[in-house]
Amino acid sequence: MTEMFFYHLERQPLERVLPSLLEKSLERGWRVVVQAASDERVEALDAYLWTYRDDGFLPHGTAGQPGAADQPVLITTDQGNLNGATVRFLIDGAPVPADAAAYERIVLLFDGNDEDAVALARTQWTEAKARGLATTYLQPDEEGRWRQKA
Repeated sequence: MTEMFFYHLERQPLERVLPSLLEKSLERGWRVVVQAASDERVEALDAYLWTYRDDGFLPHGTAGQPGAADQPVLITTDQGNLNGATVRFLIDGAPVPADAAAYERIVLLFDGNDEDAVALARTQWTEAKARGLATTYLQPDEEGRWRQKA
């Protein structure tokens, strides 16, 4: 059964949370696709993931680049699964894909300081439950550790 995790970002921006979650996914041997809502966001994440750490980088590519299907992390606006990912990250309000059941895990990251993003995440939670996905809601505690709330 596909697991869907909802990460309620409150104290840390997406750019701080996403790389660590992607690194953990790669450590587990998972291939990942990150679906953003715009080409501009794809380009910004592509540039950021090459430079966010001084001591390394996160191997990735974008759907428009040569060899995209071979990338362990693929950033795209498309709902397809070009790199054969088992984990899909949804950011910026990207919709839950029609083939959600084909993934081991779907991770939805939303900005808890944006009322529209919170409302959309609530709708996506309801839809995920209706589709039979195992849903988990995570929120940071005062120390910044992720805690399961539902």
